Amino acid sequence: MDGLAQDLTVGALLLRIGLGFLPVLTFAVILYVFDNFRLVKFRVVCDALLAGAAAGLFCLLLNRWLLVQTNLSAPLYARYLSPFVEETAKVAYLFLLLRRQRLGFLVDSAIVGFAIGAGFALLENIYFLYSLHDHSFLLWLIRGFGTAVMHGGTVALVGIMAKSRSERHQRERAVYILPGLAVAVLIHSLFNHFSLRWQFLASIIFLIGLPLTIFLVFNRSERSLRQWLEAGFGSDTELLEMIRSGTVLQSNIGRYLQSLKERLPGTVLADMLCTLRLHVELSIKAKAVLMLQEQGFPVTPDPDVQEKFRELESLRRSIGRLGRRLLAPLLHTSARELWQLHMLRGRSG
Repeated sequence: MDGLAQDLTVGALLLRIGLGFLPVLTFAVILYVFDNFRLVKFRVVCDALLAGAAAGLFCLLLNRWLLVQTNLSAPLYARYLSPFVEETAKVAYLFLLLRRQRLGFLVDSAIVGFAIGAGFALLENIYFLYSLHDHSFLLWLIRGFGTAVMHGGTVALVGIMAKSRSERHQRERAVYILPGLAVAVLIHSLFNHFSLRWQFLASIIFLIGLPLTIFLVFNRSERSLRQWLEAGFGSDTELLEMIRSGTVLQSNIGRYLQSLKERLPGTVLADMLCTLRLHVELSIKAKAVLMLQEQGFPVTPDPDVQEKFRELESLRRSIGRLGRRLLAPLLHTSARELWQLHMLRGRSG
């Protein structure tokens, strides 16, 4: 009988863990499946889950310390200070990816953001599973399911708002993440103000509203991506043809390079033109990969791509800092352009 009771207890624990995390995991998988362009690799999602779990562990330790240092009651701390601490910790990894141009579109910002929150929720739920003395089904339904949805949704919202603003301004800035962070902290704080019953209701509303929001984001992002691919592919192809045929010297680009003769040696100018050519070739290749993936065609790694990246790095060192700065106006260096090159290199390795 003791063995049977122990088995039932273990089974109940596993059920509660699954109940708390299964909705989030399911939603994250749906987001990944709906990503027609395969903007986010599965490894990136796994890294985001691990980063979220690490943030969760950090917050568990920091919250304990702050609770003692501030002398606040547990309810007051949970309502006013904990949301700021936890949302800031969750957003840190998202901020790092945005600053490094690893997230090119609204879609991947939403997916990675939700995955970070899911990882955070998983670790927090496991902790509460062993620390809460009341293991009632209703409490665990709200504690596990409710907070998991909230944690995933707030970081996804931060990613969407930050990326949306950077797309409008055509650059990445640290301050762009602050409005989304403020909204996330407010949502988290309101959630912690609710009673258990209202928290569950808020989770249901969040679970209904979040997919609708993400669906609208997908549509907008994919439409924007198609327009960017069509426009960028045509202009890149035209520029590459001009470089290969030599007619680029009669264009505005050629006249700009010739105007630099007095400032730079001829060998540096030649390397700058080669840098421009390689950059355009890789840009075309990256856009072609995205187009093939959208149509469902398999994309095999191209061994020549890595060699071109190594050559590009060598040329960038050769032309020096001044050459790179003078060449910058001719290159497509928006967040999307830099992201696509990173994506291409990662998938050709």
